[in-house]
Amino acid sequence: MRFFPFFVILVFLIAPICSQELPPIQNYTPADYYGENQNWAISQSSDGFIYIANNHSLLESDGIQWNKYPTPNGSVIRNVTVVNDKIYTGCYMEFGFWTKNSKGKLVYTSLKDKLTEPLIEDEEFWNIVPVEDWILFQSLNRIYIYSLTNENFRVIEAETDKAQIFNLTSGVYFQRKNQGVFKITEGAPSLVTQDVQIRNKTLIGLFEYQSGLVYVTADSKLYRAGGDDQLVEWNIPAQSDLQSLNIYSSLRLKDGNIVLGTISNGVYLISKEGRLILRIDQQQGLNNNTILSIYEDQDSNLWLGHDNGLSVVNLDSYFNEYVDNEGKLGVVYAARVYNGKLYLGTNQGLFWTELNGISNFKLIKGTEGQVWCLTEIQGNLFCGHHNGTYLVKDDGAELISNFPGTWDVKVIEGEPNYLLQGNYGGLSILENTNGKWKYRNTLEGFSNSSRFFEFSAQNELYINHEYKGVFRLKLEEDFRKVRILSKEESKGIASSLVKFKDETIYATTNGVFKLEPQGQFIADSTLTQLFHYKEQDALSILMNDVPNQRLWRFGQQEIMFVSPSKFDSGYNRTVVPLPTGLRNNLGVAGFENITNIGSDKYLIGSSNGYVTLNLEKLKLKEQVIHLNKVNKYSYGQPVQSMALDSVALLENKENNLHFSYSVPAFDKYTAVEYQYKLEGLYDNWSDWSTAASVTFENLPYGDFTFYARSRIGSKMSNNTATYSFSIARPWYLTNLMLTIYLLSTILGGFMIHNFYRRYYRKRQEKLIQRSQREMALAKAQNEKEIIKLKNERLKEDFKNKSNELAASTMSIIKKNELLSKVKEQLVESVDDKDSVRPIIHIIDKNLNQNDDWELFKEAFNNADRKFLKKLKKEHPNLSPNDIRLCAYLRLNLSSKEIAPMFNISPRSVEIKRYRLRKKMNLSQDDNLTNYILGL
Repeated sequence: MRFFPFFVILVFLIAPICSQELPPIQNYTPADYYGENQNWAISQSSDGFIYIANNHSLLESDGIQWNKYPTPNGSVIRNVTVVNDKIYTGCYMEFGFWTKNSKGKLVYTSLKDKLTEPLIEDEEFWNIVPVEDWILFQSLNRIYIYSLTNENFRVIEAETDKAQIFNLTSGVYFQRKNQGVFKITEGAPSLVTQDVQIRNKTLIGLFEYQSGLVYVTADSKLYRAGGDDQLVEWNIPAQSDLQSLNIYSSLRLKDGNIVLGTISNGVYLISKEGRLILRIDQQQGLNNNTILSIYEDQDSNLWLGHDNGLSVVNLDSYFNEYVDNEGKLGVVYAARVYNGKLYLGTNQGLFWTELNGISNFKLIKGTEGQVWCLTEIQGNLFCGHHNGTYLVKDDGAELISNFPGTWDVKVIEGEPNYLLQGNYGGLSILENTNGKWKYRNTLEGFSNSSRFFEFSAQNELYINHEYKGVFRLKLEEDFRKVRILSKEESKGIASSLVKFKDETIYATTNGVFKLEPQGQFIADSTLTQLFHYKEQDALSILMNDVPNQRLWRFGQQEIMFVSPSKFDSGYNRTVVPLPTGLRNNLGVAGFENITNIGSDKYLIGSSNGYVTLNLEKLKLKEQVIHLNKVNKYSYGQPVQSMALDSVALLENKENNLHFSYSVPAFDKYTAVEYQYKLEGLYDNWSDWSTAASVTFENLPYGDFTFYARSRIGSKMSNNTATYSFSIARPWYLTNLMLTIYLLSTILGGFMIHNFYRRYYRKRQEKLIQRSQREMALAKAQNEKEIIKLKNERLKEDFKNKSNELAASTMSIIKKNELLSKVKEQLVESVDDKDSVRPIIHIIDKNLNQNDDWELFKEAFNNADRKFLKKLKKEHPNLSPNDIRLCAYLRLNLSSKEIAPMFNISPRSVEIKRYRLRKKMNLSQDDNLTNYILGL
């Protein structure tokens, strides 16, 4: 019964808006759900999943994904009904039920084989109705009653033009062709009425009303019981709207209202009293005008199965929409309810419509262009416009100020005859003279754009300029001039200035600042935190709803407001969740607007019309998140689904997992966000996201538990979906391989130990050999050194011998020279030759004595032993004198030095040398001395 009060308000307060202001509609085309065009029936399971009879397939929607299951015999599926955990379907010559297996996939079970009598040829099942412990399957010929207790069938003959069974409080009803309406009593049909008015008509709906029945026929007629068991046409207020309609489907909602689906005119919502509440067709947002099926889900969303696609009407949504499909209105910047009319200020002018009429919005002539504000003061409606200021009266407007660009109009406290205007080029005054408002003057002393301004004291005000900051001004008493008292630099972009709870509040993207008594704006951490100021947030201004004491702000994914707490000096915050698509459509950033249009209902301007927000219906529904699928795959292998009801044990190569989860929420403006974590790898929750699936690739081995949860606005899901699994170790880390590794390590250690033993033994032997070689080498080196020393000693001895030989030779030479000179003196100076003859004889004897040669020969052999041997070997024909001459030449003595050795003249030595050359067969060019030295 939640809908009735709301729709009564719509009918009696804003009826013309109802004709155009609609609940949110979400359309699904065949391309969206990967199915066919026609949707014959719709049902919902207890977990919120939607099931649709879609021609040759059964469709399943979890709120995010669509799954498609072909019918068992390939025929068209005409009906689907969920009972407990089973999804019953009927098609051509077949009916049965589907159940979910452990992997979350549907598996079909046929009930046809349980029949004790055969089906009629070409029989097709159009309707399935659960009644207590029975399931009723209806074709155009029969009703098959299936007992859930003993699983047997009972058959009722029931030929009809349209298979319809009506399960009401008073009983189960159906229609027989050309016979009337029957009621099943104790398993058998009993006639209820055979009134001629419905006997030959197709019965579309049957509802209980005030202890009686209301019959709805295909020709849009409604009948009630009259006198004498006759039916009379029920004339309802909406009768004129239903004329000439071809009704195909009907449904009574949980609130008692009736929905009628037509073949070519969309859907009609009728109140319990018979008033037309709502009519929606393709032009107003439906996917198609043919309504084959109607279903109300758990959240009071109205599902419409079309001849081409699906539509979901969110009847219980806190948002309603007015979409300007013709582009007539433009972007809405301001709104106001005034004197029974709704006014909209847009970038294309000022529009109005009657609240209690049926007219569409009309443009007020002369107001073409940008409208910035609509302000009601002292019973007058002022329109701030690009051209100036208009005074609005009914369907007209009078330009009372041509000072361009009126941002806002406010009352000057204590001066009821004066109004202050903020304009593009400063401030101006409106004056009331003889009950008529008119432009008086522009205030001198300030010429900056004055979009946001608020009074703080008597004739003192603050004006915000987005880029220059906040100015504090003082109005002169005659309201002709202003003085700038102070200026505070800008604290950020997207700034605004409002009065809330008698406090002046300045807001930018950097937070909220409150005016302190000292005249400075100080950061207010409470309001900043409440309004969720954060990086990359929407550039939204603050908007004050004075009558309801609510301060509004638009966030990136929500609209929120704070209001004073009833128990302390703090605030209460209320958050209205928004999907990103709707948020981006709600006005230009920095020019958002929200206007109270009655009680807790607000109008929010958008780029192509407006939406209304009903806070009375802002009750975030309970939500349950479902883990729908877990798929595993390895590279090069097909994807495989996994059982959801057990702990999965996976091979190491199956370490790529995909999780799909969802909250079955079908409200167009319900933004569901999800969060997940994988315990065992990622122990922290992920960031919130609208993505309803996640893939983990190349997971390591180990034990893991996957968690997923959801939220709508600030409300968390009632549960957390979990799934546990284990990934086996790779083959090279299994227990067998670890045992092999251990044994291999031991064996390898043993082998390495033996290897090193042999290695070090060989190394030791090599070191010993090397040491021995080094010792031998050292010994040889020492011996070599000894030999060298000996050789050096021999050389020294040789040198000494050579020196001795040279000394001896020189001594002999000098002795012989001396003897020769003595002899020569004796011969020349003594006349008595005979007296000196003995002496001369002695001298000659000493000169010819061989002892000197022998001495020289011994010394020479000691010095150069090899020379004489080699000389005798090379020249064996040499005489002793020749050998002697060679020895002297070996000492490199000259002929003059050799002559005394032979006691001959140097000339004789030369002759000897000449003869020696011949004996040695030396050529003329060969040097005898060099030859002898070279031997």
